[in-house]
Amino acid sequence: MQKQCKCGKAMTIRLRTVIYQNKVEIENVPIYSCGSCSRSEVFPEVKPELTGLIGTLGSKPGKQQMQFEDISEIAHLMVKVTEKKRAADPVEMIIDERINELLDLLLLAQSLEDEAWIADLRKRLSQIASRSLTARDF
Repeated sequence: MQKQCKCGKAMTIRLRTVIYQNKVEIENVPIYSCGSCSRSEVFPEVKPELTGLIGTLGSKPGKQQMQFEDISEIAHLMVKVTEKKRAADPVEMIIDERINELLDLLLLAQSLEDEAWIADLRKRLSQIASRSLTARDF
């Protein structure tokens, strides 16, 4: 995935660590980076989840490390498609597997009547569905 940088060169997407307040390391955040001018920007599709996470940390967070793929399904899928053991797997298959996994978990959460879990799983499914993800996105 690429987009054009303000300097005119191509920006590529990478999974990077974002550091907040010099204390919180948020790993595996999809970031567009320009190899020419070093400009970086957060992948627009995950920006709401990242700003929401940062908002929950407050202005004086304690030292900690977080995995962004635990919050963002887009980041989760990007981590999966970049794993060496999945290198030969079609991206569509990885996306379909994750959707099926989340739907199975949703059925379990519904059978347990766990409203918080149901809401979380629906949010995760909507992150995938609202972006209409396809192989070209990865």
